[in-house]
Amino acid sequence: MRIIGGRLGGLRLNPPNKLPVRPTTDLAKEALFNILEHQLDWEELDCLDLCCGTGNISFELASRGVQAVDAIDIHMKCLLYIKETCHKHTIENIQVRKADIFTYIGSCKKKYDFIFADPPYDLPKLPQIPQLISDKGLLNEGGLLVVEHPSTRKMVVHPSFTDIRKYGYSSFSFYQN
Repeated sequence: MRIIGGRLGGLRLNPPNKLPVRPTTDLAKEALFNILEHQLDWEELDCLDLCCGTGNISFELASRGVQAVDAIDIHMKCLLYIKETCHKHTIENIQVRKADIFTYIGSCKKKYDFIFADPPYDLPKLPQIPQLISDKGLLNEGGLLVVEHPSTRKMVVHPSFTDIRKYGYSSFSFYQN
């Protein structure tokens, strides 16, 4: 696992083997950020990384100079790894918080420009995430939500859906506010 672009581009990340995660592959992440490169102005973004796991996406966003990333996960070991990596590489624009994805969505008062959600693929409510985020108004006007999910799993139809990109077993569904 490596950071692809920005100030930390090329940095290899080596999370502990025992973390309960399924990190986004480098191939899929590189394809995603090639798409995002043409849609987002990194320096202006407040970002949310739901089910951040190893911090793979959070680190990529931070490396590209976003204003802030809120990295949310229920597993404390994941958050400790992210904190340690931030300290080691002087990454100051990532804030970690331990929370269940649905509790966080339900209680969040902040709005974001970019939200990435990569919940466990077997999560029963995974297809409803775009509607829940929309109902709570978590995206700023023009904001973008990307949900990673298994290619075999159908997402709930939502009016803000704009695109889907498939990379083997994984897919990214895009929603624009």
